Amino acid sequence: MNKKLKTEAVDHLFQAILTLKSTEECYSFFEDVCTVNELLSFSQRYEVAKMLREKRTYLEIADKTGASTATISRVNRSLNYGNDGYDMVFKRLEDQAAEDNEA
Repeated sequence: MNKKLKTEAVDHLFQAILTLKSTEECYSFFEDVCTVNELLSFSQRYEVAKMLREKRTYLEIADKTGASTATISRVNRSLNYGNDGYDMVFKRLEDQAAEDNEA
């Protein structure tokens, strides 16, 4: 974890995010907290990470998401050498999908 990132204010933000209970609540909160461009950048990086995990090429990812090769490289570095945050979320989503399919 980045020690510069770990602050009381960031803790408060994350605690607030953890109270959100639906996609609609997320839209309401994040539209208030972020600019449109910030939110679109977050979502673009997430889509890039999904596509990298699917072993898509940089060209395919750039065409589909509009991300630059620099952004794709940064996301790829996070996937390979980061804090495993993407992997944690993707695993939980896969587990949730499997549970939903069993129900």
